[in-house]
Amino acid sequence: MASRFSPFALRSSIRAARWAPRPQWRSFATTPRERSDSLMVHRDTPENNPNIPFKFNEQNEKLIEEILARYPSQYKKAAVMPLLDLGQRQHGFTSLSVMNEVARLLEMPPMRVYEVATFYTMYNRTPVGKYHVQCCTTTPCMLRNSDSIMKAIEEELGVHPGHTTQDGLFTFTEVECLGACANAPMVQINDDYYEDLTADKTKSLLKALRASAQATGEAATGVDAEINPQDRTYTAGGVKIPAPGPLSGRQTCEPHTGLTTLTSEPWSNEVFRKDGVLDG
Repeated sequence: MASRFSPFALRSSIRAARWAPRPQWRSFATTPRERSDSLMVHRDTPENNPNIPFKFNEQNEKLIEEILARYPSQYKKAAVMPLLDLGQRQHGFTSLSVMNEVARLLEMPPMRVYEVATFYTMYNRTPVGKYHVQCCTTTPCMLRNSDSIMKAIEEELGVHPGHTTQDGLFTFTEVECLGACANAPMVQINDDYYEDLTADKTKSLLKALRASAQATGEAATGVDAEINPQDRTYTAGGVKIPAPGPLSGRQTCEPHTGLTTLTSEPWSNEVFRKDGVLDG
């Protein structure tokens, strides 16, 4: 009789052992911590706290009226990004007071404005210098030796990415793709793009901007400057500054060796602009 029940008992004991609780072990791997000197949360500082008053000036108030007119009244919160940009340009950076004023104008919870300002990297939540030097190190620029541009900026300004020079003139930032890949390597300085850079040209550009700012007390910009077509420079404070754009002699992003396509007259009867804007 025992022999008939032995296989059943053996199978039952194996099944019971299979479901018996077993200790759970997890292995943990540690990696070096990368410390940053930039907090991702707000901490009140003397230059950035809710007690600092901020109001848009008269010119920006008119611009805000034009911006809000583009949206239905019930969707005016869609204007949060252009209003934050206006506030940053007026105040110098996107402070807590700027964000609170934008929230008040758009009738939004302040937290919704904070979410936008902390998500997009073009909003500077701490003060920056008169010249904000943003060097792109994404793949196209990296393949064209953006490392040398980063090194040249560090050597000329004496600061590392994320820092501002002691005189408050330059802030140096490493950024992702700025969309000028055909003209890599490049940097954005305030609203100006400088492309086809080399280390020497980068240092010369920074020296010219520093000399101009010291002479005028203001940050030079090539946006509305009168560009000399012969050497593609403009003058600010008696200092010649390279015009924004390619610094290699190219006009835009045409091939270095000249055009290889679209070199003949169009074969059909398209009509082009007659005001001469597209000539040359």
